[in-house]
Amino acid sequence: MLTSFVCAVDVGTGSARAGILDSHGNLLGRAERPIAMHQPKPDHAEHDSENIWSAVCAAVRAAREKTNVAASDIVGISFDATCSLVVRGRQGDQLSVSVTGEKRWDTIVWLDHRAIAEADECTRSGHAVLDYIGGVMSPEMETPKLMWLKRNLPATWNEAGYLFDLADFLTWKATGSLARSQCTLTAKWTYLAHEETGWRRDFFKLVGIGDLFEHGNLPDKASPVG
Repeated sequence: MLTSFVCAVDVGTGSARAGILDSHGNLLGRAERPIAMHQPKPDHAEHDSENIWSAVCAAVRAAREKTNVAASDIVGISFDATCSLVVRGRQGDQLSVSVTGEKRWDTIVWLDHRAIAEADECTRSGHAVLDYIGGVMSPEMETPKLMWLKRNLPATWNEAGYLFDLADFLTWKATGSLARSQCTLTAKWTYLAHEETGWRRDFFKLVGIGDLFEHGNLPDKASPVG
């Protein structure tokens, strides 16, 4: 009887982990690889998305080798990651989110708190999207990070052509698809999945990033599981 397997990938703050599971959910093998973090000043924390992708690939390869499962027998792969913002240019190239200007640091880490003032500004707006996130915007969500980016690194903002939550970036790297997870957009971008029009564009205009959709390559509709 043929047996199929799946690969699960989790990217955390300091490492990428991969596991191979059988069709009954049994973990057959796992591997972990470290990822680098750059902290150029207090409250700033940055990743290199290419470093993350390399760590993911190495972890997947090592996990598969441990289980002696052929790549052709893996029927699916899933990605889970922190609420980190990946910024890419219009040609898919890395763009700096760092005050140092180094292009490799293209990802604002979830724990980065550079956008506390922007988060407070979102909260003070009193917009209806806040009703679905507990009434208070966290600096760890994507909107405050995007506001900070436009205000403090306008060159990066103007050159941006793709804006990803880290989990959606990983699916893009793996498949080339720009589909975005409904879970990711709802939990981290104020997308309202229960409404006919999920994006409240007036909210982004209110907080100064009404041109978000010119830079993000974001879909009108998110992709639900299944």
